[in-house]
Amino acid sequence: MADKRVYFFGKGKAEGNATMKELLGGKGANLAEMTNLGIPVPAGFTIATKVCDEYNKSKGKWPAGLDAEVAKNVAKLEKAMDAKFNDPSNPLLVSVRSGAAVSMPGMMDTVLN
Repeated sequence: MADKRVYFFGKGKAEGNATMKELLGGKGANLAEMTNLGIPVPAGFTIATKVCDEYNKSKGKWPAGLDAEVAKNVAKLEKAMDAKFNDPSNPLLVSVRSGAAVSMPGMMDTVLN
């Protein structure tokens, strides 16, 4: 498998920190750092900025193995939030936020389910 591309945060522990802005983007690195500091942050995960580079360099091919990494982290998120993705009786509600290694306020969309 390729290098790690998905970084989880939640329940007071994060797989990243504030020094990882180039890899996790500003939002991802700051969410990880706040989690590590014990600040209440809803659980989630960040897909590394290098995934965008992989996607662009391969002319729009989805990176091999990324589906499995995302699925593994969705399962961790379901456990942390005690909810299930696509479950109408106990739905896992998520927000998909874009980010980058450099700040670009207002340039990208947010998607809610």
